[in-house]
Amino acid sequence: MSRVIRAALFQTAWTGDKESMIQVHEQAVRDAAAQGAQVLCFQELFYGPYFCQVQDKAFYEYAESIPEGAIVRRFQVLAKEHGIVLVLPMYEEEQPGVLYNTAAVIDADGSYLGKYRKHHIPQVPGFWEKFYFRPGNAGWPVFDTKVGKIGVYICYDRHFPEGWRALGLAGAEIVFNPSATSRGLSSYLWQLEQPAAAVANEYFVGAINRVGVEELGDNDFYGTTYFVDPEAQFVGEVASDKEPELVVRDLDMGKLREIRDRWQFFRDRRPDAYAPITAP
Repeated sequence: MSRVIRAALFQTAWTGDKESMIQVHEQAVRDAAAQGAQVLCFQELFYGPYFCQVQDKAFYEYAESIPEGAIVRRFQVLAKEHGIVLVLPMYEEEQPGVLYNTAAVIDADGSYLGKYRKHHIPQVPGFWEKFYFRPGNAGWPVFDTKVGKIGVYICYDRHFPEGWRALGLAGAEIVFNPSATSRGLSSYLWQLEQPAAAVANEYFVGAINRVGVEELGDNDFYGTTYFVDPEAQFVGEVASDKEPELVVRDLDMGKLREIRDRWQFFRDRRPDAYAPITAP
C-alpha cells in the first residue's frame, strides 16, 4: 500500500504585534491537527513582520535562542499535544551579534530534531537581509520525523539549485520552502522554480508565502501557497493571493519511487564533471 502523508502549510498576514501573531499560529496548529494534518510548516520569520524591508537594529529583539527559547518551547508543547510535526521558521540568536534566518523542526512527540539555517542572504531594496543575518553554516540537514524525511530551504535559497539537490541526495521526501516574497519582484518565478526543483530532485515541495502589505514598506506579499509533486503537478488548489489560508493536502509518497525508477536522475548524475560550478 502507498504511504500517504497529510501535510499542511499556513500563510497569513502580520497582525501588528508578536504575541497575537504567535497565537494565530498556535490556532493554526490546532486547526491543522483537527483536519488530520501530520506535518505543518509556517511562513518565513513567522511570528513577526517581514522587518527586512528596513534596516533597523530594533528588530534584533525578535531573535531568540533555538531550541532554548520560549517560542520553540511553546510549540513543542503543541506538537506533542496534537501529535504533529512542526517546521518553525524563526529569527535565531546563536549569541549576541550572531544571528541567523533559521527553521527549527519539532517532531510529533514534541522533541526538537534540529535546525536549518538559510544559506543565501539577499541585499536588495525591500530585502535588506544581510543587515540581520549571517549566511547559514549548518549544511543541508534532512530530518527523520514521524511522517518521513523532510528538508527545509528558505525563501531566497530557492533561486539556487545546489541546495535543492543536496537535500534530494540526503533522502528528503518533502522539502518546505517558507518565504516572504513580493508581488512586484518575484511572482513570475513563484510557480516556476519550486515545481522545477520538485521534478529535478524527485520529491514533494511545500511553498509558503505570507500575504498583505505591512507598515514597514510597500512589499505586497502575494500568498499563493501550494504543494507540488515530483511531476510538477499542484496538489489541490493554489492558495489565495490576498487572504490568510491553511492549506491541507494528502501527499502520496508512493509517487517518489515510481518517478525515481522512471527517470533515474540520481543514477545519471555526473559529479565528476561539476567541479567548475563550485569554483569561487
